[in-house]
Amino acid sequence: MSGVYGFVYTLRPMTPDSLPDLSPQWFQILLALGDHDLHGLGITKEVFDRTEGRMHLWPGMLYGALKKMARAGLIDEAAAPHGFTAAGGRPRFYRITPYGRRVCAAEATRMARFVDAARSKRLIKRPRTT
Repeated sequence: MSGVYGFVYTLRPMTPDSLPDLSPQWFQILLALGDHDLHGLGITKEVFDRTEGRMHLWPGMLYGALKKMARAGLIDEAAAPHGFTAAGGRPRFYRITPYGRRVCAAEATRMARFVDAARSKRLIKRPRTT
């Protein structure tokens, strides 16, 4: 008896909830791009400032991450702002995609749940309201 075996593959749509947690570096990069397009040095500076110097995105790590994040559909390359002049070379600008925005928001929500748990255990105080 001979037969033909077939396989049916179904692909589940990728949703922010189906993704693994973002690395701290990827989250910070998406957060930096959340409200404006930036070039690599701008991303590095914003992350460094926001984390009070605790996270420094070295060029090899940053550009490797940007490449992988673009392949994952989280960011796109963007045109330089009108009137932007560079000291040398042509810096690449990046922007967050709508999908990247959803993934970043999902990660922020996940982290907020951790903060809420710490507050419920009285490890940190609730912010004061005025």
